[in-house]
Amino acid sequence: MPKVTYVTPSGDEVVVNSDEPNLMQAAVTNQVEGILGDCGGVASCATCHVHIDPQWIDKVGPATDIEQGMLELEDNATDNSRLGCQVKLTPELDGLVVRVVGQ
Repeated sequence: MPKVTYVTPSGDEVVVNSDEPNLMQAAVTNQVEGILGDCGGVASCATCHVHIDPQWIDKVGPATDIEQGMLELEDNATDNSRLGCQVKLTPELDGLVVRVVGQ
């Protein structure tokens, strides 16, 4: 069960141990501020937009074309932006740190 630290828009750190399949569902289940998951995880709303901590970006991997298209609509997207619904939680991501962009 990977441990993920979410840094919320207000600066709080929320540490979650989760067996949910992706970052968005783990955040919603644990009521992490700023993660809404309005589309239910199909990469069509960006209400789970996060910035991956730079030291983790290679382990998380790149966004898909569909995800990248959604992120291009976001004003605050960066090179380390991902949609939480598209980041699968695997044992290799134990210790992952993400910053919640919020709405």
